Amino acid sequence: MEGQIMTKKVILAIFSAFIIYVSFYLIIPDVSKLKKVNPRKTSFMKYREREWQEKGKQIRLRQQWVPLSRISPYLIKAVIIAEDDKFWSHEGFDFEGIQKAMEKDLKARKFKVGGSTISQQLIKNLYLTPAKNPFRKLKEAILTWRIERSLSKKRIIEIYLNVVEWGEGIFGIETAARYYYGKSAAALNPEEAARLAVILPNPKKFNPLGNSRYVAKRAGVIYNIMVKRRIVIPVFEEVMTLDGEVEQGSKGAPPQNFNGDQISTIPSSKPSMELKEEDRTKTVTGEK
Repeated sequence: MEGQIMTKKVILAIFSAFIIYVSFYLIIPDVSKLKKVNPRKTSFMKYREREWQEKGKQIRLRQQWVPLSRISPYLIKAVIIAEDDKFWSHEGFDFEGIQKAMEKDLKARKFKVGGSTISQQLIKNLYLTPAKNPFRKLKEAILTWRIERSLSKKRIIEIYLNVVEWGEGIFGIETAARYYYGKSAAALNPEEAARLAVILPNPKKFNPLGNSRYVAKRAGVIYNIMVKRRIVIPVFEEVMTLDGEVEQGSKGAPPQNFNGDQISTIPSSKPSMELKEEDRTKTVTGEK
């Protein structure tokens, strides 16, 4: 009898601790201030600095903030295609992506989960660490739910592109664009945007300027998705429409950016590239 009472007390204590734990993250931190205030040094940046210090690396953290209006629409589109293709429609979670990631984890007998949306990745960067465990994922889920209800989608993607890591000590798209291509984030063309989007899952391993087959292939997939969605119009399509004769399936309004503004077309010599279902899935989920 005493044993049963003790067991009940332990269960009650664990449940109470869990409720307190969840309640804390329903209040702290104050994510609503991000509506108007740009975050300075994120939790992930601090994590990297500790990592560099432990390894004796003399690396300086570089970041330059730019508003969304000064980021190439091609880059915004490429990142969303690569990392979270349902970004504009979901409420913070891609349950289909999570299910597929969990199925992979079960087969591999590892706990990675993955299938993270841009909103989840932003929370990880702002407040958490790269650790992958159930408690961190629970915190991530609570804070993601809160940030989706506090900020607009445009503000979420703006903050994300300005704080995410693009290389060793390189944070934010403006710093990345100037470091890799010697130009502002606003001036990035479709090919550059696709290559930069590809390295996001592992910017310490991949370089947009390198000779990696993975980077080249994924960038090609992302680029061709942009072509199919008329975000980019290759030169051959431009020529076909000069005399008013448009091929079947290519009729419609000019390509637009996320605000619905027209995007100028650019020439391209990239060949057509059929998308395999496997490639499409990997590109959309980012293989988190």
